[in-house]
Amino acid sequence: MKKLLLIAILSAGSLFAQVKGDIEVPYISYQIKMGKGFDAVQANCLMCHSFGYIINQGPQSREFWHKKIEKMIVHFKAPISKEDEKIVTDYLFKHYGNGELKE
Repeated sequence: MKKLLLIAILSAGSLFAQVKGDIEVPYISYQIKMGKGFDAVQANCLMCHSFGYIINQGPQSREFWHKKIEKMIVHFKAPISKEDEKIVTDYLFKHYGNGELKE
């Protein structure tokens, strides 16, 4: 019983926490490589996450990029058409690929 009361008090205490002044989230600018297919990347990928997510993957194979896009479609329910799936894969491999077709 004492543990529950302690947990309740600690949980309720955080409701009254305040920060003096404004909090500013830093803006991080990423160098985006423009090219054929960027419009599909912007429409299908950047609506959910920043370009940093793409860049932070490092240079990867065509298979890697294809699997990443499949993961977004299957697991995260990204509404990417088959046509856009190919366009985005081509764009990512061309601009952020390592030249290898398979991992």
